[in-house]
Amino acid sequence: MSESALLPDAQAVPLAEMDISDPRLLEQDAWRPFFARLRREDPVHFQASSPFGPFWSITRFEDIVAVDSDYETFSSEPAIFIGDRPTDTPLTNFIAMDPPKHDLQRRAAQPVVAPQNLAEMEGLIRSRVIAILDGLPPGDTFDWVERVSINLTTQMLATLFDFPFEQRHKLTYWSDIAVGSPEMAGGSVGNEERLAGLEECLGAFTRLWHERKGREGGFDLISLLQRDPNTCDMVERPNEYLGNLLLLIVGGNDTTRNSISGGVLALNQNPAEYDKLRADPGLIPGMVSEIIRWQTPLAHMRRTATRDIEFRGKQIGKGDKVVMWYLSGNRDETAIDDADQFIIDRDNPRHHVSFGFGVHRCMGNRLAEMQLRILWEEIMQRFHTVEVVGEPERVRSNFVRGYRKLPVRLHPL
Repeated sequence: MSESALLPDAQAVPLAEMDISDPRLLEQDAWRPFFARLRREDPVHFQASSPFGPFWSITRFEDIVAVDSDYETFSSEPAIFIGDRPTDTPLTNFIAMDPPKHDLQRRAAQPVVAPQNLAEMEGLIRSRVIAILDGLPPGDTFDWVERVSINLTTQMLATLFDFPFEQRHKLTYWSDIAVGSPEMAGGSVGNEERLAGLEECLGAFTRLWHERKGREGGFDLISLLQRDPNTCDMVERPNEYLGNLLLLIVGGNDTTRNSISGGVLALNQNPAEYDKLRADPGLIPGMVSEIIRWQTPLAHMRRTATRDIEFRGKQIGKGDKVVMWYLSGNRDETAIDDADQFIIDRDNPRHHVSFGFGVHRCMGNRLAEMQLRILWEEIMQRFHTVEVVGEPERVRSNFVRGYRKLPVRLHPL
């Protein structure tokens, strides 16, 4: 699939020629028939040629769970993107590690999303949501991504890192360039811009580390890393420090912000579900899980086979890339009833693969759900409809299923 060519017909293109890694599939929202065909005809599919090298595609729910749960056979090292990280920035982080090192580094950061800390953050999140929503212009068209999705998640990130609040826009920018290179996920961020941005990010957080050193009682992510004996000297390993910072920034930013935008779009595309929500706002907690399934903000995760293995009748070789398409697993009709439908009152709404499985299951999943829940509780107290009034502009990537712009107009109660 070349840059200038139209996307092929998903039913007509030979399976061997189908490039499921093409970032335009997500950018043009054209991915569904391609993955449906793979689930149906070749659920463990080998693609011999792509801009990211050869790789296996795992497209069914149960197979994704099997791969994700077996880190000894399917390793997260050296990378979790379909592409390889550019050699000029050899970053590493705990999501691209296996136990035991993974467990030690993740454990250092985990307390920031412990139940007690989340309970203490709920009031702060609600006050910020209220301020954001009350500052929106009813009747005017505006960009929901900028005014709400990015605004809320960036404020939350600044709190988690205790980052200078007035500079919090930098966190969004660093998140975007971290996963925006053509080599890793088919993005459009140039090499010079990426290197400059990553250098700025490392410099800012290195200063914060040294300013915070020895401070008592801090519960932000930097203080937690400093206090843990396994990560207390991480600043002396800049590629590891920067890698973990970017992991935490992307994890706290891209997933939540794109689910915030995706939920608005899903309700507009399914007005009967919006009617259900108006009739019973008590459906919000289940709807939040359905939004996260429906959106699937991270389309894939990659593993690397540590040995030759027969998997579902296919011979996967040691060193082969194995890509779990969460996006496809969440639309697997054999695992989820009416998987292509957006249904806010499902019986088992948490039955999805958006957060992954096993040791790498998303650390901040409860925080993401809480932000979405609070946002929709406050939306429903103010607005009859958040109306989408134009086509969304989507991110060019095969990793992040996201939105650059979403024009909306508010209709108050």
